[in-house]
Amino acid sequence: MSTSPKEFNAYREQMNNRLLSTKNKVLQRIYNTDTNAYMEGALDVRTKEMLGLVASMVLRCDDCIRYHLQQCYHLGMTRAELDEIFGIANLVGGTIVIPHTRRGLEFWEALEAESPRT
Repeated sequence: MSTSPKEFNAYREQMNNRLLSTKNKVLQRIYNTDTNAYMEGALDVRTKEMLGLVASMVLRCDDCIRYHLQQCYHLGMTRAELDEIFGIANLVGGTIVIPHTRRGLEFWEALEAESPRT
């Protein structure tokens, strides 16, 4: 893994701010839609983040995987749930998802080290 959770968050925030400062309406609307999609609804936020994690793994987006892992971690997802999510993502996405699973596990362990739960 090339970045810690703290480094990932700092970079993500910096670059999102730069992108949104352009006042590009299309980007602003995409960001808004993304924010609204993960709000509480018929599905709770935790479930939506888990779905986002599976989709991100199948699409092989490491930044997205890190983001959703972090959200899931802070929403109380357990290691047992993570293992099942990894299984579903690899079943749906195939063996090409394995490298992303490795990096995802590494990031999860970094989250545990940076923000241990009591």
